[in-house]
Amino acid sequence: MAKRKLGILISGRGSNMAALVEAAQAPDCPYQVVLVASDKPEAPGLAWARERGVATFAQSPKGMPKADYEAAIDAALRDAGVEAIALAGYMRLLSDNFVQAWHGRIVNIHPSLLPKYKGLDTHARAIEAGDSHAGASVHIVTEELDGGEVLGQTEVAIEPGDSSDSLAARVLIEEHRLYPRVVAQWLNR
Repeated sequence: MAKRKLGILISGRGSNMAALVEAAQAPDCPYQVVLVASDKPEAPGLAWARERGVATFAQSPKGMPKADYEAAIDAALRDAGVEAIALAGYMRLLSDNFVQAWHGRIVNIHPSLLPKYKGLDTHARAIEAGDSHAGASVHIVTEELDGGEVLGQTEVAIEPGDSSDSLAARVLIEEHRLYPRVVAQWLNR
């Protein structure tokens, strides 16, 4: 079985990227990570990926029109032979043009039980609403923020006295389990 070529976009430490890279080492994993790209050349996740032999690309968007920045990222992904993209803590909104160019081939992991709490501050919003559970969702990226088809979710109980930081730490552990599994299922469809 030929493995699908996955590109991963990050902005920081890349813990979900690391979970995807580590899962790709399994012989039965349907994907291989061929590029980790970032909008932050100093992102710690880039060094982690390079140490494991994964190609990296970094381009700061500062001082560039968005279309030029995205063209540079797009060219790097295509040059690496990327067939699908996983967003893993990538903190930039992708333009409609970029999303359309990769239509149906971009997934994201979002720290809420979508469709609840799209956007930022998801853990604080779940706690403030009195929800019994928070969690994470893997979804197809569309032009609508956090609005694409949900491919998988995991729930995490909100405990008495939880802060957004304590809840985020538990959700992140579950994200690392969820994301590789759902990406593998998605690429096997």
